[in-house]
Amino acid sequence: MLSISIQAGGQSRRMGTDKALVQLGGLPLIEHVLKRVEGLGDEILITSNHTESLSYLGIPIVPDPIPGAGALAGLETALHAAQGDYVLILACDMPFVNRKLLCHMIELAPSGDIIVPIHAGYFEPLHTIYSKECLPNIQASLKNGQTRVISFFDEVQVQVIDEGKIATFDPQGMSFFNINTPEDLAFAERYLSQQSSGEDILNK
Repeated sequence: MLSISIQAGGQSRRMGTDKALVQLGGLPLIEHVLKRVEGLGDEILITSNHTESLSYLGIPIVPDPIPGAGALAGLETALHAAQGDYVLILACDMPFVNRKLLCHMIELAPSGDIIVPIHAGYFEPLHTIYSKECLPNIQASLKNGQTRVISFFDEVQVQVIDEGKIATFDPQGMSFFNINTPEDLAFAERYLSQQSSGEDILNK
């Protein structure tokens, strides 16, 4: 069983407002992500402490026990709440996640504790599938004061999706474009427009 958890618990300091509800092309960012993962999992949930503002979505919302504890704590919240043996974690501010790449990752889920893409030389831990078997390692890392999501990766079986493989599904790498600032949002608006007009703003 596969669960999908949209992480919407960040503090959005650089954006200045709740990123999950920032409008892009007339839709909140989180709705872009939800549309792209529709039907991929057996259940979907949202981790956020903004329960009232997101309740209109009609999706279970799981708050962090300690608000603001960081991304690793948010991952623990998601894995603890999820019913699936595997949990696809996606950030709410990544509106261009690629469905074909996600399907490839789901196919690989049984082959490791973590199925993680590498983009620009770095792991993308908020675009990753985690086995619930990771929970004890996550909890141990939190107990030791760790806050980075990748802090426990060395202790489990990690299946990496390299950039060459990613390019076969998502040549432009827009799966990992996340919106942190008003400037990022403006770029995303232009990217949406170019998809309908045929203009290639990425190679200008």
